This record gives sequence, C-alpha cells and structure tokens, in this order.
Amino acid sequence: MIEAIADPRYMFTAVNQFLQAAGKPPLFKVELVAMKKEMKLEKSIFSVHADQLIDDVKKTDLIFIPAISGDIKTSLELNKELVPWIVDQYKNGAEVASLCIGAFLLASTGLLNGKKCSTHWNSGNEFRSMFPEVELVDGSIITEEHGLYSSGGANSYWNLLLYLVEKYTNRDTAILASKYFAIDIDRESQSAFMLFEGQKNHDDEDILKAQSFIEKNYTEKITVDQLADMLAIGRRSFERRFKKATNNTVAEYIQRVKMEAAKRSFESSRKNINEVMFDVGYTDTKAFRTIFKKVTGLTPIEYRNKYNKQAVVA
Repeated sequence: MIEAIADPRYMFTAVNQFLQAAGKPPLFKVELVAMKKEMKLEKSIFSVHADQLIDDVKKTDLIFIPAISGDIKTSLELNKELVPWIVDQYKNGAEVASLCIGAFLLASTGLLNGKKCSTHWNSGNEFRSMFPEVELVDGSIITEEHGLYSSGGANSYWNLLLYLVEKYTNRDTAILASKYFAIDIDRESQSAFMLFEGQKNHDDEDILKAQSFIEKNYTEKITVDQLADMLAIGRRSFERRFKKATNNTVAEYIQRVKMEAAKRSFESSRKNINEVMFDVGYTDTKAFRTIFKKVTGLTPIEYRNKYNKQAVVA
C-alpha cells in the first residue's frame, strides 16, 4: 500500500525537521529498503524507488512493514524473501513494527508466535485462521511486545507512528507531531469502527445453524441451553464446538450480534436508548450500556452522536 510506505517516511522526516527547528540535530536516518531498486504499485500508477536493497543493510534500529494489499497469500508469497532478513535484523537488535495488515507478513516470520498482535478488524478471522499461534487482540490500535509492534486497521497506524516517535524522542515532540498531523495522540481502540461479521468460514453445519438462528432472532432472549436443545447436542459439547468454530463463546456471539443491530439502529434512526435496547432484546439498562461500551469503546449516546447526524441536529 503506497500510503503505508509514504506515511512513516513522512512522519519521521517531519520529526527531524521539528528537531532541527528547535536547534537540535536530526535523530532519524529514514530509508526505503526493498528486494529490488524499483517497484510498481497499484497497477503501475505509482513507482517506488528504494534507497537500499535489503542485502546492503547490515544493521538498523527500527523496521516498518507496510500494509500489504490484494490476496493475502499471494502477497506473502511475493514478499517471502523479506522474511529471513526481518528475522536476522530482529535478532541483531532491531525493533519491528507492522502497519495494518502488514501484520500478516510480520506473523509469517514466526516472531509473533505466543505474542500479542493487532491488525485491521476486518481481517481478524483470516489472521486467526492463518496464524493460530499468535494472540490477536481485537479492537486494539497498538500492541507492543518484546520490540515487536503492530497497529489496527487503516489510518490507525498513525497512532503507532506517534507512539514510536514518543518512544524514540519525548512526549513534547510527539504532541507537536500529533498537532501537525491532526492525530488524536492517545486513541487506543478501533472498536468504534468495527463491524461484527460472525466467523462462518468453517464446516460445522450445526454451529452454522446456531449462528443463523442467533442472527435471525437477536430481538429475543436466547440461551445456550435453548440452542443446544434445538440442535440435540449436549451443552458442553455445543459450547466447545461453537468456540472452536467461531473464536467466540456462545454468550459473546449473541452479545456481538445484538450490539451490531443496536449500532445500526443508532446510526440510522431517531430511537432513544431504551427503544433500541428493547429492540435488541435487553431489559436491563445498565447491562446494555456496559456491554455496548465494552464492544464499541463508546457509550450509546456517544456512538449515536458520532455516527448519526440527524440525531445530533435533533
């Protein structure tokens, strides 16, 4: 992704300029490094010229892996020659940061096994399927573990860039950069932007039936026993199979489906909080508000005000 190549370069080059304007020496030497000198992107609309080839870089402090695009497996195959270089640099003391779905390339190095990682919320199911040994943190903007960093989806990587600016410089410089680039410096979650699309890329027909039932009847109170009885499966076996197939407990899945319906209602209608709450099958106001904020990172009122212009005007 051309943006994920240009933006880190822009950020750290700008920080050098901030430092020089304050009478300090530039701190960063920023270079584009690749397997070949020129790369054509976006069907040759853009051409990127590398400063150095990977074999020319013997040591570095920080590596950014840009977001990849297109079919994930194809992209990983095209970039597989970068994997041993990234691993060697990490073992030689470099820190490594992936931007958005660049996390797939970072995970393919094996360095993230047993560690936390973020990526675009829309790629979570595919990531878990491909890298089950990595702990994917849903909704997180930034993860950091043992010198390995990752960011959430799309423009969330700007928050990781700011985070690393602060780590390598200081808080004042990071605040200056946040104002210059108009970025909320301490945003920690991409939850408000997430759309819940239940994991259906599995072959357990009974669980698919349960998922379909939940999604068609989210206005009702649904219990685990009800679903297990409907499918003539023991409760413990049903819960185990559901978790294995969807990466959610049954209760989590029901909550997420209900909250997704509530989000859509807040976005497109003028219903008040209680009306939406009853529509999605909740009668306890406190429980509804608590779960909604856990899922979206916002209160129901905050969410409605953020995404429903009619409601704000009203």
